[in-house]
Amino acid sequence: MIYERIQKGRFLKRPNRFIAKIEINGKEETVHVKNTGRCAELLVPGAEVFVRKSESAGRKTGWDLIGVRKADRLINMDSQVTNKVVQEWIEAGRWFKDVKIVRPKVTYKNSRFDLYVEYEEKKAFIEVKGVTLEEEGVVKFPDAPSERAVKHLKELEEAVQDGYEAYVFFVVQMKGVRYFTPNRRTHKEFADVLAEAAETGVQVIAKDCFVTEDSIAIADEVPVVLTNPQLYEAPELLVEWYRERKRDLPWRHHVNAYRVWVSEIMLQQTRVEAVKSYYTRFLEELPDIKALAEVPEDRLLKLWEGLGYYNRARNLKAAAQQVMEEYNGVFPDTFEEIKKLKGIGSYTAGAISSFVYRQQKPAVDGNVFRVVTRILEDSDDIMKASTRTKIERMLEQVIPAEAPGDFNQGLIELGAIVCLPNGEPRCESCPIRGFCLAYQDECQMDYPVKKKAKERRIEKRTILRFCDNEEIAIRKRPGKGLLAGLYEFPNVEGHLTQKEVIEYAKESGLTPVRVKKLPKAKHIFSHVEWHMTGYEILVDELEKEFQNPEIIFAGKKDLEKHYAIPSAFSAYL
Repeated sequence: MIYERIQKGRFLKRPNRFIAKIEINGKEETVHVKNTGRCAELLVPGAEVFVRKSESAGRKTGWDLIGVRKADRLINMDSQVTNKVVQEWIEAGRWFKDVKIVRPKVTYKNSRFDLYVEYEEKKAFIEVKGVTLEEEGVVKFPDAPSERAVKHLKELEEAVQDGYEAYVFFVVQMKGVRYFTPNRRTHKEFADVLAEAAETGVQVIAKDCFVTEDSIAIADEVPVVLTNPQLYEAPELLVEWYRERKRDLPWRHHVNAYRVWVSEIMLQQTRVEAVKSYYTRFLEELPDIKALAEVPEDRLLKLWEGLGYYNRARNLKAAAQQVMEEYNGVFPDTFEEIKKLKGIGSYTAGAISSFVYRQQKPAVDGNVFRVVTRILEDSDDIMKASTRTKIERMLEQVIPAEAPGDFNQGLIELGAIVCLPNGEPRCESCPIRGFCLAYQDECQMDYPVKKKAKERRIEKRTILRFCDNEEIAIRKRPGKGLLAGLYEFPNVEGHLTQKEVIEYAKESGLTPVRVKKLPKAKHIFSHVEWHMTGYEILVDELEKEFQNPEIIFAGKKDLEKHYAIPSAFSAYL
């Protein structure tokens, strides 16, 4: 599109939406504003503008406002030109092939769409929107609420249902922008309906333009970010921060699927500092999948002793056996196949597939929930599966192809050392605080929202440490249920008195020499809480006296090396 009779001017003021006062050749002129949007960030006093002399002698305003210079960017402000440049672009064969008809202003139901196109054997409606609002390289529409725009979007959805193709074409009337996003702050309904329309088949396109003082033409595609532009901003800053600030952790060296897998399973429900020594010990004894698949269960549980949640260890072994049997000992290398392994969910599969195989899959743990919900001020309950699915979907759209592992680890690291769960987050150290909504609104501690869990059941137990000078009595727990298959000190429900402990010992065939009261202790499981009291019962010859076939008599060294005693009993070891 070429303009004629263009003059340079200086903006003075805008008395109303339709006219502006502009100095042209040293004289104040009344100029018609062809863009009725607010344009407040463009039309500032003193701005360099470009106007066109009208050919119509009878008009009250002899000039039309065409463009404005904002810093070093030239922006076309002519809202009436956008349909023409798109039509020219289509007719030049730059979009559709074998175009038969391009018709402007076509009525469909209760709307008049900007363009109707027939090409090949297809029919399409196109709604064109000019975009002039730019903030730090991000362009947005609308700059004022537009109920008409919402109506058109809804009827484009109906057109799709009726078999038409439908497009919303955002013509960005400038060059060199980063991305387009709907202006949720100005018109939330439009932003929501645009995202809904895209999900139902309406195609959303944005193109920037070559703009000069006297011309405008469609140029290059602009990324469209329909929801959560804050997340779109994050990858570059987050990856750079992670690479500079990441902690030196053993599983970040010599990275392979097996090492990452073991570390991620250990880190579930367990602090990083606590895992380090366990991880090193585990890898020294079980350096690969084959060794893990073949390790005896008692030895496996002993290596796991102190980490808790022992089914994690059993699932590790079961999955290792699965890899040996189903994948010929080679760890699978796709998210979908990894997720088929025993004990692996979407988080662990995402971690392995992104850290090791560089696949664009999210890895959402508690740290990531915290970071993302604070960035977006998302108040959905993170305990709901739908919230996890939503956040995984949002992240998958922004994971950078060149650094998926560093992006995911950056989110996790940020949650672990900056965006803290307890106490004040260290926002001054956060690389993405500039677009974190919770930081802007000073409500970081309101997120994430987590529905209060059902109160844990309280169980009172008495722990009985039967021993002589050489051995201690232990027993193996049942193969199913809490702490399944692990070893424990004999214990009973309720809190026994010393007299009741002596009676219990005698009923077991023991003759106590001395009974010593041990400290009280508490251990918290996911759904139950043990409140424990304990006694040490010294007898002469433990193995000869104890009349219980389930009891195992272990020397202190054997107890340390061979029997996995869960941390629930650590106060009585």
